[in-house]
Amino acid sequence: MNPYASHLEGRDPFAVIAETPQQLAQLVRTAEASALDRSPAPGKWSIRQVLIHLADCEIVFAFRLRQTVAEPHPTVQPFDQDRWAEHSDAYDSLTALETFTAARRWNILFLSSLAPEAFSKQVTHPERGTMTLQTIVETMAGHDINHRKQIERVSAATAVAQ
Repeated sequence: MNPYASHLEGRDPFAVIAETPQQLAQLVRTAEASALDRSPAPGKWSIRQVLIHLADCEIVFAFRLRQTVAEPHPTVQPFDQDRWAEHSDAYDSLTALETFTAARRWNILFLSSLAPEAFSKQVTHPERGTMTLQTIVETMAGHDINHRKQIERVSAATAVAQ
């Protein structure tokens, strides 16, 4: 099961994951520096916090991709994104974007090295059930689109609030 599948709308997940670092960089460049830390509403993430979340997730995806390829039908570990976000004050937007971009480049190189049959390897997610390596890639892409749209909304909301 991919909770982000609807965000793909038929788009090639490999194209999406490849273009996301540049699109995020563009979104950050066009946002006002003061808007990066501004939350659009109480309890909602700022652009900086979304970038940190994306960097954290890319590290998680890196492990899941490799574990799926290396082990016979592994079970991946879910994580609580809100608990991880409790430490977001330690990171700035630029470092989060650089970390995401470097890890994403690493993951794309890894995925590019795989034979087509590797994408049918199965993995179990305790909350989502059995999926394949392809499903993980599709989840990455849908997750990217979801958070790119979120950054656009936050950017618009914080610009209006000024």
